[in-house]
Amino acid sequence: MTTAYDPAGDGAKMSFSKDMSYTDYLSLDPILGAQNCKSDAHDEMLFIIQHQTSELWMRLTLHELSTARNELIGGRFPPAFKMLTRVARIFEQLNNAWDVLRTMTPSEYTEFRAKLGQSSGFQSHQYRLIEFILGNRNRAMLKVHEHRPELHHMLGQELTTKSLYHVALDNLAAQLGLQFDPEIYRMDQPHAANDQVMAAWTTVYQSPHEHWTLYELAEKLVDLEDYFRRWRFNHVTTVERIIGFKRGTGGTSGVKYLRRMLEVELFPELWNMRGQL
Repeated sequence: MTTAYDPAGDGAKMSFSKDMSYTDYLSLDPILGAQNCKSDAHDEMLFIIQHQTSELWMRLTLHELSTARNELIGGRFPPAFKMLTRVARIFEQLNNAWDVLRTMTPSEYTEFRAKLGQSSGFQSHQYRLIEFILGNRNRAMLKVHEHRPELHHMLGQELTTKSLYHVALDNLAAQLGLQFDPEIYRMDQPHAANDQVMAAWTTVYQSPHEHWTLYELAEKLVDLEDYFRRWRFNHVTTVERIIGFKRGTGGTSGVKYLRRMLEVELFPELWNMRGQL
C-alpha cells in the first residue's frame, strides 16, 4: 500500500499559528476579498479582476519609472536600463490581459454595465501618473481627481517635476555638450517635437559606438513606448469589440477618445529622426 506524501517529512513547515504565512505576507485576504460584484452577472468578476490586476501592474510600473528617473538623474545608467526594460515587459503583460477580457461578449457586458454608474478607467489616477511621468502632461486631467485631495496633490506635484524624458534629454545634452532651449522642458504640457532634440538624437544614431550609453538609452525608451502603444491599440480594439461606438461610462466618446490617444507620441524625436538616417 502506497503511503500518502507528507511534506513535513521533507522539512516543510506546516504550522503557522505563530509565524507569518504566504497569505499573511501577501495580504491576500483583503486582495481576494476586494471583488465586490454589483450584479449577479457571471462576467462581472472577470471585468473587476481584469482592472484590479491592471492597477497592480501599474503600481509596479510607477515604482520602476520613478526609480529609473532617479537613477538617470544620478548618471547610473545600467540599473535605469534594467528598470525601463522591466516596464516594457509589464506592458507586455498588460497587453496579454486584453485577450482574456475579449472573451466577454457585448451581450455579457450589457448584463452588468449599468451597475458601473459613471466609474471608468479614464479616472485611473495611476494611469494618469504614468502618463505624466513619461511626459504626456495635461493639467486639465487633474480635475477628475478633485474629490480625492491626496491624489489631486500627488498628480499636481508630478507636474512640477521633470519627466523621465526631460531627464533623458538632460543626459543627451550633457554628453553631447549642448544646451537645449528651455521651452523644451514644459512641465505641465505634452512634450512637443523639437528639431534641436531630433538633431541630437540623430547624431547619436549616426555614431552609436561613440555614444553607446545614449544609444542604449534611446532604444530603451523606444522599446517602452512601443509596448505602451500596443497597449493603447489593444484597449481601443477591445472596447470597440465589446461596446462598439457607445459613449464610455465616464462620459468620454469611448472608441473615438481612445483612437485620439493613439496619435500621442511620448518621445517624438526618437521616432521622427529614423527617417533622417
